[in-house]
Amino acid sequence: MKFNKTSQLVVAAAASLLAASLLTACSTLTVDFVFVTSSKAAGPNNYGLIDVFEINSESGKMRQIPSSPFPSGGRLPVAEVVSADNKNLFVVNEDDNNIVQFVIGSDGKLYPFNTVNTPGIFPIGVAATKTNLFVADTYQPLPLCSNADPCSGSIAVYPLVAGSSGSSSTGSCTATVCLGTPVTNGSAGVPYWPLTLPSAPSDVIVPTAVNVLASGAYVYVTAYDSSVTPNRGLIFGFAVGSGGALTPLNNGVPHDMGVGGEGLGIRPSAIASDPTSSYVFVTDSTNDIVVSYSAASGVLTKIEDTPTGNQPTAVVVDPAYPYVYVTNGLDGTVTAYSMSSGVLTSLDNYTVGTDPVAIGIDPSTKHFLFVANFLDNNVSGFELSTTAGTLLESQFSPFSASTNPTAVAAIPHNGTGGGITK
Repeated sequence: MKFNKTSQLVVAAAASLLAASLLTACSTLTVDFVFVTSSKAAGPNNYGLIDVFEINSESGKMRQIPSSPFPSGGRLPVAEVVSADNKNLFVVNEDDNNIVQFVIGSDGKLYPFNTVNTPGIFPIGVAATKTNLFVADTYQPLPLCSNADPCSGSIAVYPLVAGSSGSSSTGSCTATVCLGTPVTNGSAGVPYWPLTLPSAPSDVIVPTAVNVLASGAYVYVTAYDSSVTPNRGLIFGFAVGSGGALTPLNNGVPHDMGVGGEGLGIRPSAIASDPTSSYVFVTDSTNDIVVSYSAASGVLTKIEDTPTGNQPTAVVVDPAYPYVYVTNGLDGTVTAYSMSSGVLTSLDNYTVGTDPVAIGIDPSTKHFLFVANFLDNNVSGFELSTTAGTLLESQFSPFSASTNPTAVAAIPHNGTGGGITK
């Protein structure tokens, strides 16, 4: 067949349509965007970075988007959380005592929007509901608190102001949500709640993680008493009131995991809760256990201890299926558990990288799991069987990340799933 100009235009048009259809088809394969903070970056300020990955819904392959990584806005980012509408990312930078808010573009790109200082010193954890953001600080903001002269930690609450309906901590709110002024602790007149033992107020309490129930009614901070040997694991519980004000549970006496309490909790390392707000799971990095609790009316009642691998570092509960996963720092593994009424049954162990420190499950299909490996500078990806809880390594896993990844968070792509559901 002889190609004249007209036929060439027809072929070119057809080719363009085919390319467009392929591009559209390929674009729909992105099921989630995953944000991975890393603690080190090149340059004089040594600021942290945020790698942004997209997950392929068919293979689970994770690929960094164009323009990734993005600066974290501070030194040593250690924790992050997304807003309930999946349009904002809040990153905690420990060494700069700040929270940086990023607006998330439809393509997963991050746009710095606002930076606020935390009320305390050296923030270590963050959690959020639709209306409040909670941050745990290593030290209270007292004049003498420092690494040279440590004091107990604290928790603070930032209201999340919706849209253009109010003012944020730095002015008018033009994002979908903004950080309001920290809530005042009415009993002390300060913008935080101290984590102290009523029976031993001079003991130095070190917070390790924070979690808020999906209901938003209760928030918990894991910590340990560093003034006693062996350390004693503690869980501080608070009821969340109107406007975000906190009321300590049990008159401020924390749940005692250690000697004199349950006897096994020495240094809790991570905490997570299930989507029904019925159960809470706490890992202990010294005794290599994950402790299950019932959280009825906010009061924690121990169900059982379940063995983990060596030095558990992070825990995640599948938001749709009855499975719990724990990373084991010294082993370089993930342990999978089935869950029934808060009781965990070990399924298997899966190899990841060196020193896994953070774990997440994709919020779209709840079918992909990812693990940040601190010393290997990468992210391990898995496909999760929703019927068995077992894991299958994703295509081309692990995926390169920036130096020393520390935390993970994720949003669904365009708010849809569309991936594998087996």
